[in-house]
Amino acid sequence: MTSDLPLITVYTRAGCGLCRTAEAVVDEVADGRARVERVDIDTAPELRARYTFRVPVVAVDGVELFDFHVDREQLAAALARARVPRRGETSG
Repeated sequence: MTSDLPLITVYTRAGCGLCRTAEAVVDEVADGRARVERVDIDTAPELRARYTFRVPVVAVDGVELFDFHVDREQLAAALARARVPRRGETSG
């Protein structure tokens, strides 16, 4: 079920070249292993204030992992960890 997959959130903005590069890496790594959500920081003042000098920012399940550059291998490792239930938890 797709809702059981980790969620990658990419904070981005229009005209950001680094954002396009990061989105391509995220799409490649996430392919079938995670859901991807793109958030345009210019849609809300609080997002713009928080991220304006940091985009792209990439988070996995709400934990911010990357600013500016997304490392393909580190993102894949983060997804692998996110998919493993912790002790006492179930995956469903």
